Amino acid sequence: MLKQTYKIPSLPPAVNLDTVAILKALAYATRALAELKGRAASIPNPGILIDTLSLQEAKASSEIENIVTTHDELFQADLFPEGAASPAAKEVALYRTALRTGYQCLIDTDGLLPNNVLVEMFQLLKNRDDGFRSTQGTVLRHDRTGQTVYVPPQSEVEIFDHMRDLEQFINEAEFCELDPLIKMALIHHQFESIHPFPDGNGRIGRILNVLYLTQSGLLDIPILYLSRYITENKAEYYRLLQAVRDEGVWEEWILYILKAVEETAITTLHLVNSIREQMATMKHRMRTEVPKLYSQDMLNNLFRHPYTRIEFVVNDLGVTRQTASRHLDALAGAGFVTKHQSGRSNYYVNEPLVRLFLDTADGTSLPEQP
Repeated sequence: MLKQTYKIPSLPPAVNLDTVAILKALAYATRALAELKGRAASIPNPGILIDTLSLQEAKASSEIENIVTTHDELFQADLFPEGAASPAAKEVALYRTALRTGYQCLIDTDGLLPNNVLVEMFQLLKNRDDGFRSTQGTVLRHDRTGQTVYVPPQSEVEIFDHMRDLEQFINEAEFCELDPLIKMALIHHQFESIHPFPDGNGRIGRILNVLYLTQSGLLDIPILYLSRYITENKAEYYRLLQAVRDEGVWEEWILYILKAVEETAITTLHLVNSIREQMATMKHRMRTEVPKLYSQDMLNNLFRHPYTRIEFVVNDLGVTRQTASRHLDALAGAGFVTKHQSGRSNYYVNEPLVRLFLDTADGTSLPEQP
């Protein structure tokens, strides 16, 4: 019989969450997040940010679980979902589908995040039809030594009870005296400690982060993704997850999450500003060089789909295939996109936008962090 060594607490934990260090970090994170929220509203079509940035998050979040693919593979899989994408690219695409589903459920439920939404996301992510763990034997091991570092709750009843309490903590207003960012840090640790699903808990937990920020009004749309920061500080992330269980160091954990929010908000703000600048430049060029091809819908298409194709233009602009093909070929001829071929299909790439994502991923285009 496996032994549960960490007694999962009721939330919020009975510790001081208003230390000087926490309040100082909270001020920085809140300011950065507010600036991001305001600037994101300046993008004419929020779908541009939701679609493109969620794909970057899907890639980074999956890398934490050692599921690695390339931007080209991801964009190709988005273009041709019926094609022979790599297993990693398919799994990353499922992550984005789960994230989109969670966001739509948030809209449909008037801002609630019930457990059935988490189960639905898990089922999409892992392509299976079960839910919370119902069998014993789950342990978390050190990825190098194989040593058991944590034994989550084992019984189905215990998992259900903990998830019911967490659902209440997430959704009920009686907990509103906690700052939402501190509350998010508590939610994330609690979810990862319950470890409710047979697989995919890390990724579902990271989706829950951004959905909660949207639910709480700190964001209008889910565009702040902590996975890149966690990937770069992975050892510390796992160390602090366990340190809270072993030593109750909630302050260190919350400071880690607040720093992740601040730095990620700054990075995402840079991305949003750069996308906005690229859109303004292309808009001016199109109006000047190819005025008959310009429309806001066409411009949106080229930024919502960094790799676009005739079918996408048909759907977005409501034009015929012949017209869409002619427009894309003309834009390629004028240097706005580059034309490529895959089998019998053509696709068109917004090279500056793709380069922006690549440079952001490797850190070459990012501003210095404070």
